This record gives sequence, structure tokens and C-alpha cells, in this order.
Amino acid sequence: MNRKLKDYLEQIIIPTYRNYDKGHDEAHVLKVIANSMEIAKDYDVNMEMVYVIAAFHDLGIPFGRKDHHLSSAVLAYYDHVLNECFSPQQLLIIKEAIEDHRASNTTQPRSLYGKIIAEADRDLEVDTILYRTWQYGLTHNPHLDEKEQYLRCYNHLVEKYGEGGYLKLYLETEKNKAGLEALRSLLKDPDALKERFKKVLK
Repeated sequence: MNRKLKDYLEQIIIPTYRNYDKGHDEAHVLKVIANSMEIAKDYDVNMEMVYVIAAFHDLGIPFGRKDHHLSSAVLAYYDHVLNECFSPQQLLIIKEAIEDHRASNTTQPRSLYGKIIAEADRDLEVDTILYRTWQYGLTHNPHLDEKEQYLRCYNHLVEKYGEGGYLKLYLETEKNKAGLEALRSLLKDPDALKERFKKVLK
């Protein structure tokens, strides 16, 4: 990878996530980068673009979670360093991939790069999902008591990951398919789900 680009991402962009909520912090972006690079190695793609897309995918969180995929894409598209390293066509692919990564999007990503970041961002590891969902509730709904927090988490998990939920897998990696099946099985057993939450939150 271009040394200037690598240093910029590692020293400037990625550390920015340290100030974000626990669902979108530095640990999360590093995980998504690792997932993206692992998925991308099986495809004929530009690995520098894959890295950049993953590094920028949630950068716009401070401008509002609802449209963070759009603000993150704008930040990448007009970034001065990225404009030195990539062609206009490549920047457009990067921008569109970031726009397309959000799980609640109703249309498929427009490129393979979009599918890679969408798949990488799913990170369907049960304990990670439960932890992030709970932490999001604490951050954005601090007035809820424990019982209400749990109900909010359960409803969100069903809406997003349950049978017929809005989350879609476009590349269907074995890891994510297995994780989704495990989570759906857990959602069918409320008592087991509560116990798993207790274990994760210790």
C-alpha cells in the first residue's frame, strides 16, 4: 500500500473513531477493516480502495447516525489525500460503496466494493452484536431502566436480524451465514437470550 496513504489512514483517520460511541469506535472500524481485507482477497479488487472504504465507512457518525453513510461518503469523496491517491472514477466507486454499506438500505450495493463493505460491516458474531446493541441503548436512551433497555434491544434484534429482518447478506460468507443462524436461534429462546446478555455484559 502507498506509504503516505497508509500513514494517513492509520495516524489521522482511524484514531478519529476513538471519540465515537462504543458501537462505532476504533475497535469496530479496525474489525471492519480486517473483515473487508479478508473477504476481498477472494476477489479481483483494488485492496487500497477496500482499505479506504472500510476506514471511512462510519467517519460521518458525528453528523448524525441516520445519514452517517451519506456524510461518511462525502468526507471520503472530498478528502484531499484520497484525491491525490485515486482517480475520479475510483473516488466515485469509494463514495458509492460507503453510501451503500448501511444495513437498512433497501437496494443492493452498486458495486462489488459496496458488497464487500456491507458484508464486512455485518460482523455477525453473536456476543459482539449483543454488546454493541446494549451499548447503543445506554448511549442514546440513558433514561431507560434495565428492563426497558432489554426490551429495546430485543425488538431491534428481531427487526434487524430475525427471520424477514432488514439485514441482507450479499456475498454470504460462511462466517456471516453461521453467525446469523446462531443469532436467529437465540432470538427464538428469550430465556437463553437474557442469559447470553448477562454473560456478555459482565
